[in-house]
Amino acid sequence: MRVAAEMDYRVVFSTLEQVCKDNLSLLCGSSDAQSTPVAERLVTCIKRIQEHGRALEPVVSSFTAVYHHYDFDDQTPANGYRTLVKILLSCLLHIIHKGQYIASSYSSAFFRGDHNASEMEAYCSALCQLRALLHLAQQLINNNEYGQLYSLQDGDLSRSFVREYSSMHKACFYGRCLGFQFSPSLRPFLQTIIISMVSYGESYGKQKSGLGLAALSLLTSGKYVIDPEHRGAEFERITQNLDLHFWKSFWNITESGLMRGFSRIASNQVQMNFTLTVPPDPLKLPLASDPSLSVTVSPPIAHWGPGPVHMRLISYELREGQDSEELLSFSRNDPPSVSTHLPWVQKQPRSSRLLIHFHGGGFVAQTSKSHENYLRTWSKELGVPILSVDYSLSPEAPFPRALEECFYAYCWALNNCHLLGSTAEKVCLAGDSAGGNLCITVSMKAMTTGIRVPDGIMGAYPATLLTTDASPSRLLTLIDPLLPLSVLVKCINAYAGMEYQTMQPAEGNNSLSAMGRDTAVLLSDLTQGASNWIQSFLGSTQTSRSTHSPSSSHRRLEKIKTTSHSAPNLRDHIFYPGGFQPMRSECQAHVHPTSCPVIRNPFVSPLLAPSNMLKGLPPVHIVASALDALLDDSVMFAKKLRNMGQPVTLTVMEDLPHGFLSLSQLSKETEVASEICMARIRDVFQQENPAASLPERPND
Repeated sequence: MRVAAEMDYRVVFSTLEQVCKDNLSLLCGSSDAQSTPVAERLVTCIKRIQEHGRALEPVVSSFTAVYHHYDFDDQTPANGYRTLVKILLSCLLHIIHKGQYIASSYSSAFFRGDHNASEMEAYCSALCQLRALLHLAQQLINNNEYGQLYSLQDGDLSRSFVREYSSMHKACFYGRCLGFQFSPSLRPFLQTIIISMVSYGESYGKQKSGLGLAALSLLTSGKYVIDPEHRGAEFERITQNLDLHFWKSFWNITESGLMRGFSRIASNQVQMNFTLTVPPDPLKLPLASDPSLSVTVSPPIAHWGPGPVHMRLISYELREGQDSEELLSFSRNDPPSVSTHLPWVQKQPRSSRLLIHFHGGGFVAQTSKSHENYLRTWSKELGVPILSVDYSLSPEAPFPRALEECFYAYCWALNNCHLLGSTAEKVCLAGDSAGGNLCITVSMKAMTTGIRVPDGIMGAYPATLLTTDASPSRLLTLIDPLLPLSVLVKCINAYAGMEYQTMQPAEGNNSLSAMGRDTAVLLSDLTQGASNWIQSFLGSTQTSRSTHSPSSSHRRLEKIKTTSHSAPNLRDHIFYPGGFQPMRSECQAHVHPTSCPVIRNPFVSPLLAPSNMLKGLPPVHIVASALDALLDDSVMFAKKLRNMGQPVTLTVMEDLPHGFLSLSQLSKETEVASEICMARIRDVFQQENPAASLPERPND
């Protein structure tokens, strides 16, 4: 259920109070109603909701009085404090809607008592945990400097938040309440992802063939559709103590041949989709300050010495140079897949523009294949060739290997733009999440090397602070199915080298080959199977829960509540008012934030870079999501650049999760978000003053 940006919270709380009174009057006013187990559950649950609502209204009031101080500007009302309030109101609206339905339909012969009681209990649990998150956010406001979203100088506070996260119950956000904060059109996708992951997790590590695992997982996935509480508990168990290799293999679902086939059918057809491997030869580039002089750029060398760099060239139209023998000599395919043999393909002149793309995936997963669907659209709509870099992934290739490869690819593209179908008069870097980080740090490296910087950057939800420092938006890692804190920490530790494995990536595609074809077969089949289960069961098989104990979810909830005081070591750090305690997890997480100094390197966390390393960056266009755990990364980095006088824009999308670019074909909202990213790239190409691309070298 979507929440209007300017909704009056007082109306929501007033309506909630009235709905609770109406239901309690109905359920407690009739002796017949009181005698049923469903009525007892509803009365208990509604009284808890009423208590949470009364406690939360003054908290929300205190946030609304100050959260505008943390916005980027008046036209961009977005920060983690606003997001927490918005998510809370969304949860309350779901409760109000369900409460109104119960009050009007309780006496109906078609009223599903157990189902509706379980729904209310699930949202009551979510409300309890959101109450805890808002209290934690209050502590951040009290401890942080005015206008600051991060506790950059308070390591103890950040560590205490991590410890609190480790003990808090999260399963309620992955069961019946899954994705309630996001656009409704994305909920089926999120259900498919969660069901697929827990089904795969049940079979992960078993000695079976790909088809055997697929059959086993498909058979087990049905129970997670029928029993949302079981699904939520299993997802919490998997993510509490995450196996990074499990996470990598699961998210490489988009690398499988079947999924790529579906993606290509649904996306724009292109004349050029060409994978190439560039050998590790030194490059000479002219200095930006004096083109008569040159500087030598070495190939990537970190961790295992010089090695090739893999890339993908995507072009909607075949352009001059793209069918040259010189370019085809870099092919990773034999023969290369180019449409030059088709007589109706007209070769176009070189474009004056070039887009260089760095994909997301937490530095640990995915390749350009995973992002082909929107890159094909971008190439068509922008009329430009796109070079997407398949940099080496962590933990096998921690920092600075990915940065070295992306910078080398950027330099190679400048020297060889004629092969890519471009004259490179305008060059834009684009990337999402980890790729957004690399866009910024590649530009920083170009400045420190003294070569031409790109004409602009488009970063979608970029990760600009690779630490576990607390911020209000990062509290969302408690409820986010796509970016739990345990995943964020694992990715950070892997990129920082804390889980470094001394091994070279396999030849060719450095992601899928490492995962194995069985995983790809399993996951592609599994996704299709889970989707079918969802279509078959959602809405029609809820009644089949009668085969379970009518109060199974109620008993599970009570079991969790009995453990709410089982973490005395944590209560030494976080204190809640009025004796309130959040629900605790049955399975404690072991989240180990890294203290490695690498994470505070400016080329890892550009938000921490001194001003002299950021002065001279090209225009930076950030497209973020209001519901993303990394929202505050975007807001704080944009504010930092603006305060330095650097050109920067920030656009914040509503109701979308982290990674929305990869979901651009799933809903109208994600499609619009992709179009906004294209508009920002177009702004870079159309800007009249290119002076920003020729900065002076910053002082050391």
